[in-house]
Amino acid sequence: MQEIKNHPFKRSKLRIADYIIPVLLFLCAFISVLTTIGIVYTLFSESIAFFREISISEFFTGTKWAPLIAPTSFGVLPLLMGTLMVTIIASLIALPIGLASAIYLSEYASLKVKKVVKPVLEVLAGVPTIVYGYFALSFISPILQAVIPGAGMFNALSAGIAVGVMIIPMVSSLSEDAMRAVPKSLRHGAYALGATRLEVALQVVLPAALSGVISSFVLAFSRAIGETMIVTIAAGATPQMTGNPLNSIQTMTSYIVQVSLGDTPHGSLAYGSIFAVGLTLFVITFLLNILASAIAKRFREVY
Repeated sequence: MQEIKNHPFKRSKLRIADYIIPVLLFLCAFISVLTTIGIVYTLFSESIAFFREISISEFFTGTKWAPLIAPTSFGVLPLLMGTLMVTIIASLIALPIGLASAIYLSEYASLKVKKVVKPVLEVLAGVPTIVYGYFALSFISPILQAVIPGAGMFNALSAGIAVGVMIIPMVSSLSEDAMRAVPKSLRHGAYALGATRLEVALQVVLPAALSGVISSFVLAFSRAIGETMIVTIAAGATPQMTGNPLNSIQTMTSYIVQVSLGDTPHGSLAYGSIFAVGLTLFVITFLLNILASAIAKRFREVY
């Protein structure tokens, strides 16, 4: 057996693998970086052409968005407000439910219960977003219309609820992973001092896992901002400055879908507005990811 391991042909194959595998791994990483650079370059190059025609101040301070109807107007605030409204509604639903689910799975659930609950959450995470969109339109919106007078079929509340349900598994899974990483010795010490299970969960485990929990919140918030199909189907296509979640609104992503259907002439202002809105969305999500990383480093506990 030792002779086989020390065979010259065997040793040469190992040496070749030692050279090839690092190269292949580097190429995979380089392709990822190159793809990111290509996306950023495309967004910036097209957006610069757009901002040569439309001033940046008009784009970010204007309160009317009508790039396809004369007289045209390119104020992105209605799209930004609609996006934030849906995201806030989704966060108000997903963050508490996801965190409560994580606490239950980490501190209370038995092994049998986890084997049932975890697959259900994974199924929710795997449902296509277009299914959530039609679920919001055909199920949530009629209920809202029956309960709340004046609610339209297309509204921000329905879309926000559906997006919130969609991101619950992300919050729950990431938060539970952070809580499970907390050493059991901390729990045992708290129990030895007479703490109840709820006190251990809220006053010991949750603070110790705070970096991971907050990071899951920020990433879920970022995911909700970038959601496309749910808001395209359920929220409507009416860009307006409104604080009423029962009204039809339009988000940045749904506008990109609306204009990207192939009818907009290449090189026109409406075509360039897709990339300007996309760049705005990219910068927002990029800053949120940086915030999540900073929070994770700030509150990380090392055991």
